[in-house]
Amino acid sequence: MKKKLTTLLCNRSLFAFCLLLSSFFVQAYDLAEIQAKGVLRHIGVPYANFVTQYKQGNKTVEAGLDVELMKGFAKHIGVRYEYVKADWANVFTLLNGESAHYKNGQLIIGEHKQKIAGDVIANGATTLDWRKQVVDFSDEYFPSAVWLVARADSNLHPITPAGSTDLDIQQVKKLINNVNVLAMKHSCLDPDLYNLQQTGANLIFPVTARKLNEMIPAILNDDAESTLLDVPDTLIALQKWPGEIKVIGPISEDQFMAVAFRKDSPELRHAFNLYLRQLRKDGSYNRLVKKYYPSVFHFYGEFFTIKS
Repeated sequence: MKKKLTTLLCNRSLFAFCLLLSSFFVQAYDLAEIQAKGVLRHIGVPYANFVTQYKQGNKTVEAGLDVELMKGFAKHIGVRYEYVKADWANVFTLLNGESAHYKNGQLIIGEHKQKIAGDVIANGATTLDWRKQVVDFSDEYFPSAVWLVARADSNLHPITPAGSTDLDIQQVKKLINNVNVLAMKHSCLDPDLYNLQQTGANLIFPVTARKLNEMIPAILNDDAESTLLDVPDTLIALQKWPGEIKVIGPISEDQFMAVAFRKDSPELRHAFNLYLRQLRKDGSYNRLVKKYYPSVFHFYGEFFTIKS
C-alpha cells in the first residue's frame, strides 16, 4: 500500500511538473488573454525607421513607425505597451518559442522549445513565402523590394529599365558576375531567396553580427563594391549619403511588409487589421508614414492612396 501511494504521489508530481514546464514554454496568448494580462509585448528588431533606439538620460527610448503603430494598437485594445528587443536570428524564436530560418532553399525549424517572449513582431518584416509557414501576417502596410546598391565610384552602372521587373532583374544579375556583393543571412537580403549563387557574384557575409543599416557604411568602407538593400533602407541611405551611392536595379520582384502574429492568435491579428484599416481610411496612417519615410510616396504613391 505504501509503495502504491508513493508511486501515485510521484506520478502526480511528475504531471504537475510537466504542466509547469508546458506553461513555461507554451504561452500562446490571443486577444482575450492579452487584454486580461494587460500588456501587449512588441517584438522588434532595430531596423531602418521602423524601430529605433536612443538614449534619453539614463533610459533607452524606442521610436519609429512600428513603435508608434504598436503603441497605438495597444491603447486601442486597452492594454499597456512593452517593447522586446530582438535580432534577425532570434525574432521568430521570441514569438513562437522555436527557432526558424531559411537555408539552402529550405525552412529549418529548431528542435528545442524556448520561452515565448512576445505577442507580435513589427519591424518592417517582409512577407516572404517561408515566413508565411511560420507566422500569420497582417494586411500589408508597407511596400518594398530588394535592390542592388553600389558605391558611386563603382564600375557598375544603373540598368536601363526594360518595362518588366523580370527583365530588369536579369540585367542586374548579369552585371554581378565576379563582383563583390554584401549580403545577410536570416533577412530579406539572404541571397538564397534570389538564387544569387548562380550569378557568379562573390557573396560576402559579415564576420560578426551586422545590422541592416550598417550595409551602406560597410561598402563605403570598401568591405565590398556593392550590397543588397531593401527599399526602406535605400531611401534612408540616399538621403544620408547623397552622391556616395547609386541604385543599380532590382534583385527581387515587388515585396510587401506586414506585422507578424503567431498562428494561434487569429483574434489579435483580426483586431490589428481592423485598427490598421481605420488608420488608413482616416489618413492618420499616411501621416505617420510621412513622418518616417517622406520620400516613399514618390516611389509608391498608389500603394498609399486613401480608399473609402
